Amino acid sequence: MNEGAPPFLELRGIVRNFSKKLDFAERIAARLGAPVAEQTVHAVDRVDLRVAKGEVLGLVGESGCGKSTLGRVVAGIMPPTAGQVLWHGKDTASMPAEEARATKLLVQMIFQDPYASLNPRMRVRDIIGEAPKVHGLVDGDLDSYVGQQMRRAGLDPTYMRRYPHQFSGGQRQRIGIARALAVHPEFIVCDEAVAALDVSIQAQVLNLFMQLRAELGLTYLFISHDLGVVEHLSDRVAIMYLGRVVEQAPTEEIFGHPNHPYTQALLSEVPRIESRRKRFHSVKGEIPSPLNPPPGCHFHPRCPRAMPVCREIQPALLEIAPGHISACHLNDPAMVAQAA
Repeated sequence: MNEGAPPFLELRGIVRNFSKKLDFAERIAARLGAPVAEQTVHAVDRVDLRVAKGEVLGLVGESGCGKSTLGRVVAGIMPPTAGQVLWHGKDTASMPAEEARATKLLVQMIFQDPYASLNPRMRVRDIIGEAPKVHGLVDGDLDSYVGQQMRRAGLDPTYMRRYPHQFSGGQRQRIGIARALAVHPEFIVCDEAVAALDVSIQAQVLNLFMQLRAELGLTYLFISHDLGVVEHLSDRVAIMYLGRVVEQAPTEEIFGHPNHPYTQALLSEVPRIESRRKRFHSVKGEIPSPLNPPPGCHFHPRCPRAMPVCREIQPALLEIAPGHISACHLNDPAMVAQAA
């Protein structure tokens, strides 16, 4: 990215909450004095991210940490409760309608489950060709256009009149990739895109992602809980915990010098050849409920190095090395001295 140029994609203070309204019986109970209130899930809590053109940013965290919700906000599938999504420095929420529609086409999403993300009543030709046809991206023969996208994704175009149930899991994921590519995107959100596939098929799909990145100059937000996959594919990694990004750094820096206690705990679970005699331990405790996240640092109930200040004050993301930021009070000497 050029110095002074806006990032390809930027998130500023993104918040996404989900509220459950009281039903009729609960409203009656509340009026009668029962302790009933609306419940709010704090799925994403003030997230800032910057993605440069052509890079792969890996987003890692345990199930339920909000990474898939953040991916849907980036892809424009759901609006943020608060915060800004900026595309080439422009706030997508304030774009004119026509520009906003064009921008949404440039950001596509590939979903985790290749069985659920394809319409079982549609032929592959229509699944891949529907969006480019609606948006006027096809001049001429639709079959020829769909065949081109299928070949690019590693599929045989002669199968375009088949239905999704006639394909294997890996082939269905390739159909999802072809569908995303059909509208000429520049940015692709991959939400656990290989998690539901066999290991051998995972490798093929990952190689396809890397090939498409080289051929088409694509930029990826690659969401995964598989650290091995993220290490293989990503240029930078962001670690997410209970709605917040707690650490970001280039991939080699994250895996070589993890700073945040949560990142250290995650990486200690990754099997390595050089540590084959090591006994692995999962991160202790359960991830707290996003309905009632703990105050201060969200990780403090499970952190072996938690200090009293961690229970009260949310740590800020501080740069601890060039391009390496981490949200931990242990990086602030004043906080450590105060706790001593």
